[in-house]
Amino acid sequence: METNRLSPTLAATLNAQMTNEAHNSQIYLAYASWADDKGYGGIANFLFRHANEERNHMMKFLEYILKRGAKVVITEIPGPGADPVSVNDCFEKVFKYEVENTTKIYDIVNMSMAEKDWATWNFLQWFVKEQTEEETLALGLLDKIKVAGGENAKDDALYVLDKELATTPDDATLAQDVTVEKP
Repeated sequence: METNRLSPTLAATLNAQMTNEAHNSQIYLAYASWADDKGYGGIANFLFRHANEERNHMMKFLEYILKRGAKVVITEIPGPGADPVSVNDCFEKVFKYEVENTTKIYDIVNMSMAEKDWATWNFLQWFVKEQTEEETLALGLLDKIKVAGGENAKDDALYVLDKELATTPDDATLAQDVTVEKP
């Protein structure tokens, strides 16, 4: 008896996204290691936490594929690429990867709508919200780095940022959650 409830195209795309989430985890892991090597323990801590979060995203895709009766396909994860050259460069790359990931999630959402696979569409809504949080968080960090001097940020400003990121929450306030009382 056939138990798979995903189309071959959707199953392949979800497997590709699972691999993409693993790749993003590797990128965060590499950037965290780079930051730690440069003496930015707070930034490293923040990035290590996000590496783990991306791995959790990978596991969500893996579990969903299994629960829909499709085959999980584990493939090679690409390397993370070159180390950042600065804190500014690190978070510009983080923002770029998050935006690319959002585009991939939206593509799968569109595919699930076209196929009228409402279970997959519903599953992906969590990721749509998560990507909004990730982009908002990364953009907020870029704004802080810009105020600190961007690419020319001085050591004292980076020290303050490093200390702050050690305890910064891993999520961001979204526009839809803002009210007049809680801007």
